[in-house]
Amino acid sequence: MIPQEQFNKELELIIANAIREDVGEGDHTSLSCIPEEATGKAKLLVKDEGIIAGVAFAKQVFAYVDKDLKVETLINDGEKVKYGDIVFYVSGKSQSILQAERLVLNAMQRMSAIATKTAYFMGLLEGTKTKVLDTRKTTPGIRALEKWAVKIGGGENHRFALYDMVMIKDNHIDFAGGITQAITKTKAYLAEKNLDIKIIVEARNLDEIKEILSNEGVYRILIDNFNYDDTRKAVALIGDQCLTESSGGINEKTIRKYAECGVDFISSGALTHSVYNLDLSLKAVE
Repeated sequence: MIPQEQFNKELELIIANAIREDVGEGDHTSLSCIPEEATGKAKLLVKDEGIIAGVAFAKQVFAYVDKDLKVETLINDGEKVKYGDIVFYVSGKSQSILQAERLVLNAMQRMSAIATKTAYFMGLLEGTKTKVLDTRKTTPGIRALEKWAVKIGGGENHRFALYDMVMIKDNHIDFAGGITQAITKTKAYLAEKNLDIKIIVEARNLDEIKEILSNEGVYRILIDNFNYDDTRKAVALIGDQCLTESSGGINEKTIRKYAECGVDFISSGALTHSVYNLDLSLKAVE
């Protein structure tokens, strides 16, 4: 994962771009029918069940739109919520609350859905050593939010992007002329550029596992699209030489069985690309 300072900059970019996209030259509806000096209060109402995520982000959005908006938090990120719960109250200028409303809801609904699914997957792995990882299969432009939601749900973040970890996959291997060639070239490149980043290598079969292990400096082996028997064999072959990760179409019906094969991590794109938003509303309080 990228450093916190860089992550914070990603969040700032997301907020600035989203407000630019949504508000533009002005919220003409609010400007036309609500006096500039009018103040009000609204509540974030839950109309679903799951894990809430995005409370801290909502506070950042409100502060960006209007530093004088006040947020009273009743439920924090990572806590379970049910229908009828109130997560927070926000008070201040009515126009400011309305400008921030859609971004807050869009972000929190999606983040909560991701956190809820991640927590569900983690529950399926209870009693094993295996942790759930996200992937780069995220919504363009809001990756930081989606990966943050995975953490809130109890999962772990894989690499953030192409620049913070080396991941040698099948196409890299084929284009480079083989596994050993790809690893050798990668280590030479990292040394030349003075880069201290980890190397993951994907294996398509047990023979490739053996070849990867014949090279030093690999942090984790991606055991991709293996069946259960071959996954167990791969884990036995690798031992404690490096970490292990299973991936490839793993879902709620199969994740436990792969964990029981002994892998350290299971990566799932479904955490971020196949979720249904949690139903939340921002309602004015009279």
